[in-house]
Amino acid sequence: MNNRPLPDTSKARVLVVGDVMLDRYWFGDVTRISPEAPVPVVKVERTEERPGGAANVARNCAALGAQVSLLSVVGADEAGQTLARLMASSGIDSSLHEDAKLNTTVKLRVLGRQQQLLRIDFENSPDHEVLRAKLAEYQQRIAACDVVILSDYGKGGLTHITEMIGLARAAGKPVLVDPKGEDYARYGGATLLTPNRAEMRQVVGRWANDDELATKAGALRLELGIEALLVTRSEEGMTLFSAAGTSHEPALAREVYDVSGAGDTVISTLAVMLASGTELPHAMRLANIAAGVVVGKLGTATCSLDELRAA
Repeated sequence: MNNRPLPDTSKARVLVVGDVMLDRYWFGDVTRISPEAPVPVVKVERTEERPGGAANVARNCAALGAQVSLLSVVGADEAGQTLARLMASSGIDSSLHEDAKLNTTVKLRVLGRQQQLLRIDFENSPDHEVLRAKLAEYQQRIAACDVVILSDYGKGGLTHITEMIGLARAAGKPVLVDPKGEDYARYGGATLLTPNRAEMRQVVGRWANDDELATKAGALRLELGIEALLVTRSEEGMTLFSAAGTSHEPALAREVYDVSGAGDTVISTLAVMLASGTELPHAMRLANIAAGVVVGKLGTATCSLDELRAA
């Protein structure tokens, strides 16, 4: 089944909306402990910047050959300009609206000998709905896409997500949501949600076995009026719950280097494959393979079509 040829993704059009962030990495060597406090001293030798959050989702879609549009809000700052430049260099049609009251979210990771020692977050919560005024542009962009991804990182960019889901569904477009927090009612009517194990537990409580998880997932699916739930379960693989039943993909045995951004890769692969005409169970299989590729890389990373084919 895995040997089926990959679909032609070049015509797939994906619209990504949500919270963007900039991931910064400072790499260095650690040879001594600070005399000021019992902490390592990192002599920084190189730095790297990568798109994070919804921007990483968009980059993952582009790496798989799709035509990608990104709609989000950034601060009127250097980090926002850097994100716009990174998106342009990935061939993504991004509409990043600047909001002077907002700081672009930046996650700075300090690594010594390839081990993460510290993460510093720069962000502020908006005191207003930052994407409210952009709903008109959102509606225009829906018409020109095959699939919508709403990437919720809880940073305030998707306060009107229920309305966004309604607009996309009214236009006949599938909506995939990467959820955050405990209030899943706001995702009602979406096509597919992709919570990880911890996020699912936060909403439905603990489960003793797979049967109990299936029961809880089924109840949640009906309550929200969504077509499917894909629960990513780390070393337990991923499980798809839909009206057609339950299907499971075991985790692929490979060395896990860094799981950050794996969820972005999963939802991106699903969206691109669905937009290319792939059925959901096979799209999940490909998403599982793609996630196996990116966890073997450092930091927020992508899986290209060639890497997917090879894996």
